[in-house]
Amino acid sequence: MDIRSYIEPRARMVDKALVSAVKALPRVHPPLREAMLYSLSAGGKRIRPVLLGAACELFGGRFRDVLPAACALEMVHTYSLIHDDLPAMDDDDLRRGRPTCHKVFGEAGAILAGDALLTSAFTVLFSCESRRIPAGRVLKAASILAARAGACGMVAGQSADLEAEGFLSKRGVPRARASALLNYIHLHKTADLIAAPLEMGAALAGAAARESRALSEFGLKLGLVFQAADDILDVVGDKRKLGKSGSDARNGKLTYASLYGVEGARRRLRSLVGQAKSKLRPFGRRAAVFHALTDFFAERDR
Repeated sequence: MDIRSYIEPRARMVDKALVSAVKALPRVHPPLREAMLYSLSAGGKRIRPVLLGAACELFGGRFRDVLPAACALEMVHTYSLIHDDLPAMDDDDLRRGRPTCHKVFGEAGAILAGDALLTSAFTVLFSCESRRIPAGRVLKAASILAARAGACGMVAGQSADLEAEGFLSKRGVPRARASALLNYIHLHKTADLIAAPLEMGAALAGAAARESRALSEFGLKLGLVFQAADDILDVVGDKRKLGKSGSDARNGKLTYASLYGVEGARRRLRSLVGQAKSKLRPFGRRAAVFHALTDFFAERDR
């Protein structure tokens, strides 16, 4: 299938819904709203909202009905990027080809924009109830997002990522220890927020627990595919296409490329693609879009 023709119209729907959702928030201080919208409108493929919609559709739901949840997920993702770019974190000047939030609104303004996006995401998510999604399903989706994004999920991965800076420059570090730490970082910093949309979409559509678990296992492997490709691109990718400076090497990050080398990372990527697709067997032909998305993640150039 032509996966771009699947992604792009859904991404456009999310773009419009995000602007509407933030503009609809009452009593927001104008500079704060401006900073929120600046980062949300920086572009991106909206992969996580698309995954949420695809999971919902797999179980008979409609993407339009879960748009608020898709927007909430993108708001949480964008908050994480704003904070990740801060001088105290990765200290990046560019994100998606434009100055990072803190370069435009200052560090305090960027921190507050991230805080506002994270907390307001749940206000937006709970508006799914007005679209005839049962309240219990919306509550379950909110619980998934909070767990996958918080101290047991994405934030844990970010914390470990900071601790691991310069790890490989230490003498006598066992390869097994470095590999275990890398796996922890990528499972949480990246894969948790790739599994979350699949779990949320399944929950909002009322999927059975067994099918939801299978999709979650696929999501974690898909997150590792995404990160392996990202680590390789940070070394060999076209920085103009990527829209960022490539700070992993500068910051001494522990990545697939730094641990295994580019060719080793590519072998790891191919293995992860196979592992991810194997998790889709219970769904048969119904999972065609997820097979295509896996290849899209692995083969992207930005």
